[in-house]
Amino acid sequence: MPTAYLVNARVVSPELEIGDAAIALNEGLIETVITDGKRPEGPVVFDAEGATVVPGFFDIHTHGAAGHDVCDGCSHAVHGLAKAKLNEGVTSFLPTTLTLPEKQLLAALQNAADYYRNQTHAKTPGIHLEGPFINPQYAGAQNPRYMRRPDLEEIERYHDIFPLAIVSLAPEMPGGSDLISALDRMGIVPSLAHSAATYEQYRQARRAGAKHLTHFCNQMSPLHHREIGLVGAGMLDREVMVEIICDRIHLNPEMIQLAYQTIGPERLMIITDSMAASGLEKDQTTYLGGLEVIVRDGAARLPSGALAGSTLKMNEALANVAQITARPLKELVRMTSLNQATTLRLPRLGRIAPGYYADLAVLNDDFSVRTVFVDGVEHPPASRP
Repeated sequence: MPTAYLVNARVVSPELEIGDAAIALNEGLIETVITDGKRPEGPVVFDAEGATVVPGFFDIHTHGAAGHDVCDGCSHAVHGLAKAKLNEGVTSFLPTTLTLPEKQLLAALQNAADYYRNQTHAKTPGIHLEGPFINPQYAGAQNPRYMRRPDLEEIERYHDIFPLAIVSLAPEMPGGSDLISALDRMGIVPSLAHSAATYEQYRQARRAGAKHLTHFCNQMSPLHHREIGLVGAGMLDREVMVEIICDRIHLNPEMIQLAYQTIGPERLMIITDSMAASGLEKDQTTYLGGLEVIVRDGAARLPSGALAGSTLKMNEALANVAQITARPLKELVRMTSLNQATTLRLPRLGRIAPGYYADLAVLNDDFSVRTVFVDGVEHPPASRP
């Protein structure tokens, strides 16, 4: 297959910004980045017309979008989510489950496995299992009815169907540390979530192999001057990776700024935690894990007022962080894909560089998505600006 070119681009990759550049694509990979401003000789697959090209986003925490829910039992759920994510600039994602009976979770994993065998939109290398091994005191929008103690045999049944990439759990629950150790040995990222853990319990979980915090600040033990909890641990521990939902609702702008200054772009990972109403652009009443969710003015909440996932899109999250921090885009895009790929030990993702996958998002000045490329193949959004 001959080399083809994406031309007239402002290329922004972690710690790299080049104007008037071209990207050579071959066999689904980036062959080279041409920086001399000359138009290359060869077929042009896309003229960016000066728009910004960044590594395709990697959303490692998404429950649904465009009316699709990973756990809704429909065989097309993951397919529909994968297609919807392209409109946000997402080229890789982890379908994320909820606290549900094992039968429903097994079906969700089977649907993900079915999509994996014929990936036609955004790519998925595995599942993010959020719950069911969490603390009822920090349930959030997870259904307390189905919460249970950590169970390695249950994990193995899921993992046999489709790879678990991340398992979010509460380390203080009986058997929590043992399960964390087992997950780490299996190559699965143990993440701490929906948890009342003290800092000492956090340290025990870290020794067992925990290395990740799910939706930072939300449904986890807060920072206090006599007990810093998981929020303090995320700020203090220079090695743990931290998810943040940058919708200005789950974290207000000042908290996003504080997280950026104390944790930094090397450890932060932007996620959406999106649910089925994301992308539907209307107020509605829906369900998440069997719980009623009311979506009003862009916020998804249980009738109690507790937040229930988000309607956030990845490109909107990046726009929010750019506005709040006023940091260069080449610094921020590390948080949209490279950190996620590094955490999951997935090479050749998250940079625009020779040998990396040709997974790219083309952004307008307002961060709207003009088009995306997955393995070098263009997937125009449903409605290109």
